[in-house]
Parts: sequence; C-alpha cells; structure tokens
Amino acid sequence: MKRMRAILAISLALAVSGCTVVDLDASGNPIMPKDPHAKPGYSNQTPQQIAEASWQSRVLDVAQQHAMSWADMETKSSTVKAGGSESVFVRASGTVAALDESNSRERILTLTLNGKPVRVSIGPVMRSNALRDAAGFRFEEFTNQVQYAQLTRALNRHAVQQLPKVDASWVGKPVQALLAVEMGHGTVNDVMAVELKSGEAP
Repeated sequence: MKRMRAILAISLALAVSGCTVVDLDASGNPIMPKDPHAKPGYSNQTPQQIAEASWQSRVLDVAQQHAMSWADMETKSSTVKAGGSESVFVRASGTVAALDESNSRERILTLTLNGKPVRVSIGPVMRSNALRDAAGFRFEEFTNQVQYAQLTRALNRHAVQQLPKVDASWVGKPVQALLAVEMGHGTVNDVMAVELKSGEAP
C-alpha cells in the first residue's frame, strides 16, 4: 500500500510540474487556448447567419480575387476530370436575350456571352451548389452533411436578396454579371447570378 501511495504521489507531482499556467476570464473561468485542429465555430450558427457573416470575406472578396472571364472558364472546363465537377466565379459582360418567368420560383435569365446563349438562374429559388463550392466552403468545416447542405440554400437565398429586380425591361440591354459556375468536363452544368448590373461596363 505504501508503495502504491508513493507511486501515486510521484505521478501527481510530475503531472502538476508539467502543467502550464492558464489565464482566467472575468468570471474566474480558465481561458483555454484555441485548438489549432478544431473546426470553425459554425456549430453555434444557423446556415443563414453563416451566409450573412461570411458574404463579404468568403464570397465577394474571393470572387474579386479569383473570378475569371467566360472564355477562360470554358478553357478551364476542359481540364475537369470526366465525371467530375468544379465550381468557379466568372465575371462576364453580355446582353440579355430573354427572361423566362414561366416558373415564378426558378426564373431564368438568358445572357448572350461570347456569342452563345447562357442560361442563368436568378431565383428566388436556385438549386445549385456552385456558389458554395466556388467560394471554397469545405465539408470539413461543418458539423455534418445536413448543415453543409443547408448552407447551400442559405447562400443562394442571400445571393438572391442582393440582386436587383429583373424584369422584361432588361431584355435586349447590356449587362455586367458576377456568376457562380459549375463546370463539368468541357461543359457548363449550372450558372447562377451573384451580382447583376444593367448597362455597359464603366
């Protein structure tokens, strides 16, 4: 018994000597250092809160730095593996060829870009992961697949809220667009509007 107590005493002493001093907050609770391997604090935020809080830093700033031209996007799509997909931001100037409002929930704006018609989703419902993936959000940052999927819908809803009111008066006019595009191998799968501005580029 004495031997066991001695071993326990030595173990306790070693444990105490190896401890580091931890600062306390105003309530006297220890302030724990941030775990470098921890996931971001998205678990305590709703998808809508994440979309709103990260819109500037993770969507607009990323688009500003990495958006490519429509022609460059088409070239890049040829490098996508067959059966795979990749999403990018694209800045494009074109002309509005048509506005399809036959489905009032999923309206489509057809833009003529580089002489080709391109169907662009403008909402209010947009069924695409292109924005989330182009912005670089990764599954590993979230609690589970459900939260990750809900973020897609929240980001798309937030994008729609930023768009101007698009009506028939836009048809035939020039437009400046920031788009989120999902590419397949040599193809364009989904295109959704992130920003739209009627008129020529300044």
